[in-house]
Amino acid sequence: MRHAFSADFGLAPGYLNTPSIGVPPVPVADAVTEAVDRWRAGADAPPDFDAAVATTREAFARIVGVPADRVAIGASVSQLLAAVAAGLPDGARVLAAEGEFTSVTFPFAAQAHRGVSVREAPLAELPSVVDGRDLVAVSVAQSADGAVVDLAALHAAAESADVPVVLDVSQAAGWLPLDLEWADWVVGAGYKWLLSPRGAAWLAVHPRVLERGRPVAANWYAGEDPWQTVYGMPLRLANGARRYDLSPSWLAFVGASVALPYLASLDLQAVHDHCTGLADSLLGKLGLPARGSAIVALDAGSAADRLAAAGVRSSIRAGHVRLGFHLYNTEEDVERVLDALG
Repeated sequence: MRHAFSADFGLAPGYLNTPSIGVPPVPVADAVTEAVDRWRAGADAPPDFDAAVATTREAFARIVGVPADRVAIGASVSQLLAAVAAGLPDGARVLAAEGEFTSVTFPFAAQAHRGVSVREAPLAELPSVVDGRDLVAVSVAQSADGAVVDLAALHAAAESADVPVVLDVSQAAGWLPLDLEWADWVVGAGYKWLLSPRGAAWLAVHPRVLERGRPVAANWYAGEDPWQTVYGMPLRLANGARRYDLSPSWLAFVGASVALPYLASLDLQAVHDHCTGLADSLLGKLGLPARGSAIVALDAGSAADRLAAAGVRSSIRAGHVRLGFHLYNTEEDVERVLDALG
């Protein structure tokens, strides 16, 4: 058991795989367990989960720095971005980072039959090639190596060129302080740094692009009053961002309704300093330059096997060992990696 940032985490030392799966605080896991017990006993009705969903909207909004009424819910990043991709005009030109996670790029690439194209550019060069595009879609922190896009430069370039921007915060929200009110679309999955069960995701929609998406998964829960839109025509979706809602995965949102308010209550600058401090400490002790990211990518070689033998949980991405430092990690984890790598 580890205690960090006023919460207990039931994990052993050496867990550095948050970029793949975050580990919940004990109250989050307990909430899901209790929900399973209620399910087992037939103690819930569908509307009983609405409060949990509403709680996550508000908390996600606080974490990414947008108004809560902009937030739609879903199950995954790609499902939510499908609504953005379907709303692009024929022949639209999308700009993405080179090597971007495919849940960000594939929804747009799948529109190729309409002439939609996706051009990749190196992450550092992205702001300089925005002009002439119809949309920019990029992760705030890259999945493969944790590199962080220059948000200020991207904002300025997109505003100057009048190009809308999609930001995926799945590898950033929870450790990186964010103020993304300016972005047109902000999407994020909950099961990594947001410490929630898989199956909960969110999409913040700026009012200026509300009509540009297409609710390809239109359903009863996307109605203004979901409990009045369960039967019959005509189509009657919510006026705001909720028109993009997917019917929630109940147990996932129960967990997220505890995890996200907890994270939103923290001093995220302190969280950032803790996480990046550990990551940069490891890099420094390996003779590598600091990067200011909670995610570290190291040359693989035999490192993966040596880390696993030392009880370090990590992953292999793009030919590198990927490590992530979150709330529950300490300098002990840094030393464990160093001992394993010799």
